[in-house]
Amino acid sequence: MPASLELEKHGGGGGGRVPPPRGGDGGGARGDDAPDFRERLNRYRLGMAIGLIGVIMVFVSLTSAFIVRQGTTTRDPNTGIETVDWLPITLPTSALVLNTLLLMASSVALEMARRSLKRQYAVAEAVGDSEAQAPAPWLAISVLLGAGFLAGQLFVWSELRRRGVYLPTNPSSSFFYLLTALHGVHLLGGMIALGYAQATAWFHRSIAQRLLVVDVTGIYWHFMALLWLYIFGLFQFVK
Repeated sequence: MPASLELEKHGGGGGGRVPPPRGGDGGGARGDDAPDFRERLNRYRLGMAIGLIGVIMVFVSLTSAFIVRQGTTTRDPNTGIETVDWLPITLPTSALVLNTLLLMASSVALEMARRSLKRQYAVAEAVGDSEAQAPAPWLAISVLLGAGFLAGQLFVWSELRRRGVYLPTNPSSSFFYLLTALHGVHLLGGMIALGYAQATAWFHRSIAQRLLVVDVTGIYWHFMALLWLYIFGLFQFVK
């Protein structure tokens, strides 16, 4: 038998063995999905960053309106005298501090979940998803702490109403309700994303898919925590 045919029969000579295809969603062999996963992760992170720019613009605009409204005077139709009708409201600071701690703890727990999944993904790349150790329940803890923050915000609203401070009571109270409501709605969106991330674990999705969801959601959640610190500081120090 000629030497060239002998090499082809045994897959040698560079033309007989085709390298395995690269790419995938994490459900196949670990070596196949790594490049595609990183590409998707970078793409989703970029999309999240662009989305957050829109959120930043909304809150910067409201902050500008907040500061301008503080110095605005209104004319009394009966006397013609212009007065400043901005009256600082007394906030239930203890409840707000507790809520802040809950949200910060939730953010830390989500970061722990992301790091735990990242380590699990590294192990799974070597030995497969089925052999990787299950991560600690940081994600569920983060969801519970986030729900505690939202419940705490509802308590703050009820406390303000008990004190007779409603949305139209004063311009400062209107801004407080508006900013905290907008933040709460955005945070609720993050809660839905965290719930989806938790569901991917219950439905035994691949570790790569879970890490993708938790990583991108973590960016959003950390941003929401920083945004709350900004809003809280605004009402505490710029009255």
